[in-house]
Amino acid sequence: MIGGGNAGLCAAISARDRGARVLLLESSPRALRGGNSRHTRNIRCMHEAPTAILTDAYSESEYVADLLHVTKGHTNERLAHMAARASATLPEWLMSLGVLFQPSLRGTLQLGRTNAFFLGGGKALLNSEYAAAERRGVEVLYDTEVFGLEISDRCFRSARARADGRQITIRAKAAVLASGGFESNLDWLQEAWGKAADNFTVRGTSYNTGKVLSLMIDHGAQQVGDARQGLKVDEAARVLMSNGVASKNIFAAGEIMAGNILGEGYVAGVGMMIGTAFGRIAGTEAAIQCCR
Repeated sequence: MIGGGNAGLCAAISARDRGARVLLLESSPRALRGGNSRHTRNIRCMHEAPTAILTDAYSESEYVADLLHVTKGHTNERLAHMAARASATLPEWLMSLGVLFQPSLRGTLQLGRTNAFFLGGGKALLNSEYAAAERRGVEVLYDTEVFGLEISDRCFRSARARADGRQITIRAKAAVLASGGFESNLDWLQEAWGKAADNFTVRGTSYNTGKVLSLMIDHGAQQVGDARQGLKVDEAARVLMSNGVASKNIFAAGEIMAGNILGEGYVAGVGMMIGTAFGRIAGTEAAIQCCR
């Protein structure tokens, strides 16, 4: 697993629960772990009836309609429907890991109906997920930045990384890429936004530089849209390479592939939903590859 935010942790836990040995690489030090998931507050979930943490109902069709509205149609509707359906099981699964939620909100412009809020915010969410991963035997390496990928015949072979001032090579039967986008890379932001990016202030993590995304593009991975938006994936979270054929053992989750569903715009809690839902899918599918 490359990336130690919510998506990477969900993938790591899911893969470990399927019997795979899991090593998670996080570029930040332990004190700053978790990427932009540290700054999140809630997750958007469909549900057919009121729950302890959500009011009324929020159907799959309404969820996807909201996505189509904010993206102006720039979304993969097949993946959007799949993710919306998967979101129904996410609160219960997160609670099984020790994540706590606030009671449903009232008087907040319907957010109590659509969004479940983490008790303690993103840091509490991550602490619970890391504890759950470590209880399962997931090994975590902090201060470990991936700078090279060996890929041949559309398959992951190894990753090269810097850890504690030395270079290491990590070989694995499968890789999940959950290293975020390029929100802290001002040069890339200028490519996407032009001169306006000169006035941008990086308020989130400083570790989302887009390095792994760039490496995958160099290896011929397909992109969603332009401006290096997140990687194109299929229903199994497999990365599609330049010839349109899915990699056998490279999977993606979180911001690095969120553009498949959020091609434009944003609506509260959807980023966390994508990271959690596709993290579970990517981890499960990676474990299937590893355990064959």
